[in-house]
Amino acid sequence: MKKLILLILFVCVNLTTWAQNPYDNPDTLYVSRDGSCEFRSIAQAVEVCRAFMDYHKVIFVKKGVYKEKIVIPSWLTHIEICGEDAENTIITWDDHANIRIAKIGVPSTPDNPDPRQTMGTFRTYTVKVEGNYITFKNITIENNAPRRGQAVALHTEGDHLVFVNCRILGNQDTIYTGMAGTRLYFRDCYIEGTTDFIFGPSTAWFENCTIFSKINSFVTAAATPKDVKYGYVFNHCKLIAAPEAEKVYLGRPWRPYAYTLFMNCELGAHIVPAGWQNWGNKANEQTARYLEYNNTGEGAKPQERVAWSKQLTKKEAAKITPEEVFRMDNNWLPE
Repeated sequence: MKKLILLILFVCVNLTTWAQNPYDNPDTLYVSRDGSCEFRSIAQAVEVCRAFMDYHKVIFVKKGVYKEKIVIPSWLTHIEICGEDAENTIITWDDHANIRIAKIGVPSTPDNPDPRQTMGTFRTYTVKVEGNYITFKNITIENNAPRRGQAVALHTEGDHLVFVNCRILGNQDTIYTGMAGTRLYFRDCYIEGTTDFIFGPSTAWFENCTIFSKINSFVTAAATPKDVKYGYVFNHCKLIAAPEAEKVYLGRPWRPYAYTLFMNCELGAHIVPAGWQNWGNKANEQTARYLEYNNTGEGAKPQERVAWSKQLTKKEAAKITPEEVFRMDNNWLPE
């Protein structure tokens, strides 16, 4: 009997040892499409990361086109996905909202031979970030679906997310900041799209970013909750457009208390004099928080803006800093 117990203990100890994650350390993981690294896909490298890490883990992605639909799950933290080169390290997918998909639990019948449903906006992402303290650097995130409806490139739900020198490409609904009370920081990024291509309820700071409008439409569609003080802040950004985009609004309120501020930005001639639109609902004019300060360029026309938007004073603008905007349950600031 003693021998049997000892054998069981030996097996249990060794199973525990074998089950240890060999990647449970701060060493960098390397990804390459050509097979020269241990991982050929970003998803494979994400999969081996330990849950709730308390150290910084880098996944370095070599140049290449990675056709992947990636989820960074909620149990992963402190991961940095760093591309070798933003122009040539590309994560791409091509889902759009009007793709037909199976409707779970609904079989086809003679009366309903095609029970499929459309995919909808929120399943179309190329990259979805559910985890906290996640960083992307020097990489392109792209949804290259045809213009057949909403097609999200980047979908965020986590808190304390940072995007540095990234290219985020798409058409309608390029970036969905999908969770109220979460904080996102974009620096030196290039973001392009068509309609409402930066939208959602999160609090997000855009620093020194280039925002490219591809058609006549709306840059932002914030859905800031009533009880959240700040939504989208664009500081020292440059708004440019394709030649065919001649009438673009800074934003319209997806939800009544939308908050969007452009300050110290260069606004191209494509920005309409009115600046903002009420989404066909005059009641939004009483609640939407649309602000500007010290903008320049042909599209900066404060005297011609809609009366329900506001031009900040120098004193008011000085108070709006990342420290102030990101102050919620802690004093987190992106490094």
